[in-house]
Amino acid sequence: MRLRIVGCSGSFAGPSSAGSCYLVSADDDDGKEWNVLLDLGSGAFGQLQRYIDPVRLDAVAISHLHADHIADITGLEVYLSYHPIHGRACREPLPVHGPSGTAERVRRLCGTEPDSEAPAVFHHLVWKPNDTIQIGPLTMTPFLVEHPVEAYAMRITGPSESPEQGTATLTFTGDTDQCAGLDEAARDVDLLLSEAAFVEGRDDAVAGIHLTGKRAGEVASRAGVRRLALTHIPPWNETGTALAEAAEVFSGPTCEVIPGQIFDI
Repeated sequence: MRLRIVGCSGSFAGPSSAGSCYLVSADDDDGKEWNVLLDLGSGAFGQLQRYIDPVRLDAVAISHLHADHIADITGLEVYLSYHPIHGRACREPLPVHGPSGTAERVRRLCGTEPDSEAPAVFHHLVWKPNDTIQIGPLTMTPFLVEHPVEAYAMRITGPSESPEQGTATLTFTGDTDQCAGLDEAARDVDLLLSEAAFVEGRDDAVAGIHLTGKRAGEVASRAGVRRLALTHIPPWNETGTALAEAAEVFSGPTCEVIPGQIFDI
């Protein structure tokens, strides 16, 4: 199982990164590669095309419906609608898993008329907390987390890149503060991809929205995480701040992610 960082800027696209977007890939026993996109935030669709032809996506998984996590689904909709070879008349609708209201949110973003008779580009599926789904060799489980809107962390299990390990587990926090659902989602994972938008001391008055680097480290420490990767850091935060905070409370390997980075899990 491989994780590619497509976009990692927090809350809006920054000068060096698109908004939240992560590509998870894994090969099944027959050698077929499966590709699942976690979020598709502001500016991310253009960057996605650096790494994969979007027609090769097998599913999109949306953590929540804030624009910095879903806005560029408009580009994917156009691509799959009008691609001269792989347009909607030539393919099955792409599964899009997301919170309740995702179908209507996508329709409004894309400007699709509710009574349109055109073939559907997306097949919308609503997350059910703790209800496991299968996408090729990948098993995904959403966990309800703490954010001002309905939001989910996603726990993903798939074949490990290390042959002797067998399977590996990744959890993406989405946007959340500390909560029981996040601890459960992160339990014993090989890699925790955690947002760290807030800064200790600066954002203490705001609760129930985001993690700091320290809070992300506390989650990783409590849950027995093996590696911690910090993401969703706004451009106005100083590079290295979240990393330093996490290191105070988590002793495992930790980094702040950058666009294009690959994790073999």
